[in-house]
Amino acid sequence: MSHTIEAIEDEVVLLDESGSPVGRAPKSAAHGPDTALHLAFSCHVVNTRGELLVTRRALSKQAWPGVWSNSFCGHPRPAESLTAAVRRRAEFELGIELTEVELALPLFRYRATDANGTVENEVCPVYIAATADEPDPNPREIAEYAWVAPHEVGRAVAAAPWAFSPWLVLQARELELFRA
Repeated sequence: MSHTIEAIEDEVVLLDESGSPVGRAPKSAAHGPDTALHLAFSCHVVNTRGELLVTRRALSKQAWPGVWSNSFCGHPRPAESLTAAVRRRAEFELGIELTEVELALPLFRYRATDANGTVENEVCPVYIAATADEPDPNPREIAEYAWVAPHEVGRAVAAAPWAFSPWLVLQARELELFRA
């Protein structure tokens, strides 16, 4: 599967404190030192062997470059369903088709600041998806990947949380997927 071309300047959905949409903004303006609350999603992909796909973010990424994280993340476009956005980003970032997409943490929310001052401030529903495909990572998004037993990822995150994205650390504490 080839990587689709993403819009040159995507927009994100801005949210009020209750999580209701209140507008939109260019994606580039939604991740800075004064990041407005906005809608995103996070996805963990498992293969037919029950292994979890973890990825290391490309070194060119604005936030948390080179850090190990969940399979992929993204933002739905205005008027795009979250499930459609998850499927779109799976193809764009990893070149994979998802066979199942299940909402695991509908109310996940976090705020974190990267060492370079980039702030993530997101309502970020978390999905668990399945694929039979082997990833073909987009090098602008992903530096490398590994298929790992989910409980091993949970143990690694607990032992060395600084080596992982802050959202993966928080999600690993909440999802049964990471428990042995």
